[in-house]
Amino acid sequence: MAAVQELQNLVTQVRRDILRMVHKVNSGHPGGSLGCTEFIVALYNEVMELKEGFDMDGKDEDLFFLSNGHISPVFYSVLARRGYFPVEELSTFRLINSRLQGHPTTHEGLPGVRIASGSLGQGMSVAIGAAQAKKLNNDSNLVFSLHGDGELQEGQNWEAIMYAAGKKVDNLIATIDLNGQQIDGATDDVLPMGDLRAKFEAFGWDVLDIKEGNDLEAILKGLQEAKSRTGKAKPVCILLHTIMGNGVDFMMYTHAWHGKAPSDEQLENALGQNPATLGDY
Repeated sequence: MAAVQELQNLVTQVRRDILRMVHKVNSGHPGGSLGCTEFIVALYNEVMELKEGFDMDGKDEDLFFLSNGHISPVFYSVLARRGYFPVEELSTFRLINSRLQGHPTTHEGLPGVRIASGSLGQGMSVAIGAAQAKKLNNDSNLVFSLHGDGELQEGQNWEAIMYAAGKKVDNLIATIDLNGQQIDGATDDVLPMGDLRAKFEAFGWDVLDIKEGNDLEAILKGLQEAKSRTGKAKPVCILLHTIMGNGVDFMMYTHAWHGKAPSDEQLENALGQNPATLGDY
C-alpha cells in the first residue's frame, strides 16, 4: 500500500495541475475537479487493479467510467501522473486539436478514456454494460463509476439503477459525489433529491457513506469496504460527501466555481495554498 503521505503529495500536485490547466485557457470546471481529487487519486493509485499499458477492452483489470465528464481536469491529471500519457500534455487542455478536450472523448484516442462523457446521465448505463460484459467473459474484476449528485436529476440514471439491481449486477461500485452544488446553485435549490440512501436502497442497492470524502484514509477505508460488499447479488453505491473546490479556500462551499477559471491573482493565491510536491508540467 502506498503511504498516505505519498498519495497526499500526489493530491496536492493534481490540484495544481487542475488550477493551471483551467487558468491557461480561461475555461473548465475546477470546483468539482478539486472536490473529487482525493477520490480519483486513491482509486487509480491504490484501489483499482490495473494492467500495464492501455487497451479499450480492459479485460482482467478494473475499469473506471467518469460519468460527470466536465470534471475532466482531475481525470486527465490523475491519468497522466499514473503514466497513461505524458504529463507535459496537460498543457494542451481544451486547445484545438488537443486530445484533452473539455469533456473526455474517445475520438482523440487518449489512453485511459473508454467513453465520451459530455452529456450527463449516461455513465451509469455504460458502467452496467461493462460490468455485465465482465460477467459474460468470466472476468472477476470490478467496474467503478463516478457521478455528480446534480447529475442524478437525469432520468436515465434511475432506469439504469433499477436495471442494475434487477439483473444483480454485483461487480459494480457506483460513487455519487455529494457536494450539494451544481451549475445553477445548490442542488436543494435547483431540484431537491431527498434521501439518496433511501432511494438507492429502495431500488435494491447496497449503500455505504464516506462521510469525509476529502480525507484519503476515510476514502481508502470506504473503498475497501465497498469492494468487500461486491459479489453478493446487489450493486454497490458509495455516497461520497465532498466539498466543491476543496483545497482552495475561496472556491469551497459554493457553486460559483463549478465552471469558472481563476484570474492571474486568484491562481497565485490558490497555488500558494497548494505548494508543488512532484513538479509542475
